[in-house]
Amino acid sequence: MIRVLFVCLGNICRSPVAEGVFQNLVTKNGLENVISCDSAGTAAYHVGSLPDKRMRKTALERGITLTHTARQLSDDDFAGFDYIMAMDESNFSNIREQSFRANGYYLPDDKVYLYRLFDPERKDSVIVPDPYYDGDSAFTDVYNIVKRSGEKFLEYLIEKHDLTLQSGD
Repeated sequence: MIRVLFVCLGNICRSPVAEGVFQNLVTKNGLENVISCDSAGTAAYHVGSLPDKRMRKTALERGITLTHTARQLSDDDFAGFDYIMAMDESNFSNIREQSFRANGYYLPDDKVYLYRLFDPERKDSVIVPDPYYDGDSAFTDVYNIVKRSGEKFLEYLIEKHDLTLQSGD
């Protein structure tokens, strides 16, 4: 099983929608027995909460129900996941620092990524912007970014792991 963890700051906006969108892509391609995913936050601000209602609404309007309960990144996640996808540079640094404190080494480059590096439309930015303090259009923008990134990341996993698609949906 290939395990993917999406990480943002509070685990109520970016990482749960990235998880939901990616899980939907995995399911549509019949790979749910091969790839699993989860999400977490580097901070404990919202532990136990559902995703932000604006993010849930944005996802639901596109056919994806977000039911994840926010949790904080744990030291066990470093061994439990094959890929850790950070939503921005700050989360990326926090992940690497926490892994160093927990294990005495930084995670290898092929384990932790800035998720937006997979976005074919990213131009100069490598961050998935935090929509929390913005309006509805920011949530739509984040949804579109994680969908594009998820499609390319799934292509990457299929090629790297020589996976066979089970469905053409």
